[in-house]
Amino acid sequence: MTSAKVTEASEEGYERGLGSRQVQMIAIGGAIGVGLFMGAGANIAKAGPSIILMYALAGVVIFFIMRALGELLLYRPVSGSFAEYAREFLGPFFGFVTGWTYWLMWVVTGMAELTAAAIYIHFWFPGIPQWVSALVFLVVLFGVNLISVKIFGEVEFWFSMIKVTAIIGMIVIGLGVLTLGFSDAGDTAAVSNLWSHDGFFPNGIGSSLMTLQGVMFAYLAVELVGVTAGESENPEKTLPKAINTLPWRIIVFYVGALLVILSVVKWTEFSAGESPFVHAFGEIGIPLAAGIVNFVVLTAALSSCNSGMYSTGRMLRGLAANNEAPRAFARLNARRTPAVGITVSVALMGIGVILNYVVPEKAFAYVTSVATAAGIWTWMMILVSHIRYRRAVDAGRLRASSFPAPGGALFSWVALAFLLGVTVMIAADADARVCLYVAAGWAVALGVGWTVLRKGNPAIADRDEDRFEKVG
Repeated sequence: MTSAKVTEASEEGYERGLGSRQVQMIAIGGAIGVGLFMGAGANIAKAGPSIILMYALAGVVIFFIMRALGELLLYRPVSGSFAEYAREFLGPFFGFVTGWTYWLMWVVTGMAELTAAAIYIHFWFPGIPQWVSALVFLVVLFGVNLISVKIFGEVEFWFSMIKVTAIIGMIVIGLGVLTLGFSDAGDTAAVSNLWSHDGFFPNGIGSSLMTLQGVMFAYLAVELVGVTAGESENPEKTLPKAINTLPWRIIVFYVGALLVILSVVKWTEFSAGESPFVHAFGEIGIPLAAGIVNFVVLTAALSSCNSGMYSTGRMLRGLAANNEAPRAFARLNARRTPAVGITVSVALMGIGVILNYVVPEKAFAYVTSVATAAGIWTWMMILVSHIRYRRAVDAGRLRASSFPAPGGALFSWVALAFLLGVTVMIAADADARVCLYVAAGWAVALGVGWTVLRKGNPAIADRDEDRFEKVG
């Protein structure tokens, strides 16, 4: 790859500065976040060993979503990604709603990651207030994202490399404890821990299914690879490869890691508010192991927050390019990064710092539920856009993608039904239901925003009418 290729600008003005190894690691890192490292603790406490099945089931659905997105990306790779596809296949209003909702998802996810990172710092420095750590991390990552997409990609590459190496190492050590019986946990470690303590579904199948909203949060960010399309050096090669490796990532990093951990330490010893990985290696008793794992989960949280800052700036720029956000967000700085959009998004992520000051014990639960609701909407728009796209291709109105999803639109319908089911479960969960209240308020705000937008620019609703009629 020549340097000229690396510094080439995309049609949208971005620098194509993300190489194949960086896109691959961003895709891998997107599947390993704080939802696994920290959120899994609460899910294990509710579902017991059956949480493994819940992560596997959700992982299958996520793969269907990503293959649907992959087909759309190779049809038309753009940085706006799913918001652009919603705009094309469902109309301008849905593009507007999806773009702003995905932006909201990453703002609140950034708050969750800052909260988690501040909690992890307590492992070493319990005297540092949670909000202080959150603020420091916010400022540092803000600087990384303002410099250039190359710096972002390189930081994300190494964050992801740490996570991948650590999880593989944890699995190997856990297998060693199970087979060789070394360490303090060797006497009680056994595969039978998966069913010996009140069974595989200790609290019933219903309780296990109710964890799905928390499980889905763990998978937020897998779609981030779609946002990188406008800044990837060779999207036709890198994007399919990144998406097709998703199944083994889920098998290894989620199913494999949880199988090992729940075999080494019985599920009843895990609780919400702590990382099951840190707890498990504390039980194993390997010197410094718990501290090392805590460092790894800290990088996982910072990695996700870093990705959030990257994504919000690009999404706001896409909205501004379509006259759906202030024009200031459309400007790129000298390094071809959407600095204004990133700055505003980071300022709002600062609300997470305030939450860590006011309600530190509830901050993580509040923001993760809101992020999950926003993520589910985004995934639904990907699936519905894919269904409409396939209909247009079958009718001969659009060209076929070079990366078709297996089963055509069938699996998109299956995934859509699954997500609707998860939404019903969220409504039935008193703790998670708060996100639906926020979603209702957000919907009203977007409705008002769209009405004001159309009054100020009546032509905006008809902007894509010709394209919409072709695929309708």
